[in-house]
Amino acid sequence: PEALYDAAIRLWHDSGLTRPWNDPEADLRRAASGSASVVLAAVGDDGCLLATAMVGHDGHRGWVYYLAVDSAARGRGLGRRMMEACETWVHSRGVPKIQLMVRSTNQAVVGFYEHLGYVEADVVTLGRRLDGQTA
Repeated sequence: PEALYDAAIRLWHDSGLTRPWNDPEADLRRAASGSASVVLAAVGDDGCLLATAMVGHDGHRGWVYYLAVDSAARGRGLGRRMMEACETWVHSRGVPKIQLMVRSTNQAVVGFYEHLGYVEADVVTLGRRLDGQTA
């Protein structure tokens, strides 16, 4: 629900997932309103946001973004369960592959995904901004 948008954006900032050249609110609203994407959330009994994951697909590959777990809720398997939910969402749409990008400097997170069975792909990611931003 939209009531959790501010909490999600705060969680993404606190988790170090945002960058000045990306607008997390715009990302969230695009994903939440898209037909090929969704933002998943884990909410505590008290209504507080514990974890998020944004997932979408292009028909061939599923992509995961903004997987974040509140620092007070870490170590309980929420990250693993959020990834399982992403995998289920992608698989249920007949998409054969799921992937994600992790900054190469974030070795702890790389290790987390490797523990879940993800492997490094031998690719170079290229990009070009279409919104006038330079980064």
